[in-house]
Amino acid sequence: MHRHHAVRHARAADLRHLQAIEDAGVSLYEAVLGDLSGDPLASPGRDGRDRVVVPGFLLVTGEVGSPTGFAHVTYVEGFAHLAQLSVHPDHGRQGLGSALVHEAMREAWDAGFDRLSLTTYRDLPWNGPFYSRLGFVEVSRPEPFEVRQRGLERALGLDRHGPRVVMAASLRRALHP
Repeated sequence: MHRHHAVRHARAADLRHLQAIEDAGVSLYEAVLGDLSGDPLASPGRDGRDRVVVPGFLLVTGEVGSPTGFAHVTYVEGFAHLAQLSVHPDHGRQGLGSALVHEAMREAWDAGFDRLSLTTYRDLPWNGPFYSRLGFVEVSRPEPFEVRQRGLERALGLDRHGPRVVMAASLRRALHP
């Protein structure tokens, strides 16, 4: 049975809750990677009030003022990039992440983009394999901003936890098969 999950644009009352949603996801990584105390992967997430001022859009699930997940898509150098997808672990495995990604794809398409990219861990089940199921594929020739993003991730030490990759989805194929 496929459930419909309402996805909407974030409102002011949602913004202060987004960092806690992202931070709660660290427990998923620790269950696989071990204690991440002091690790950049466990660094506090960005405040939603900082996210909303970046060119792009911010989608959420859940009631106004009590979001359960969010997708932050940024516009970078003429491209749409899924900068963050987070669902609170208490609401995981219900299709919220998929609903957020699908709506992010639709919104990016409606904004005139034909591709949505992201960076992620290739092998963690809720990372690379999850995005593959949604139509994302590994990019062999990343755009310059994606190369810079991967450089920042390497400099932070995120690659110590496994291979990270750039993935992208053709929005035409994903939305109009």
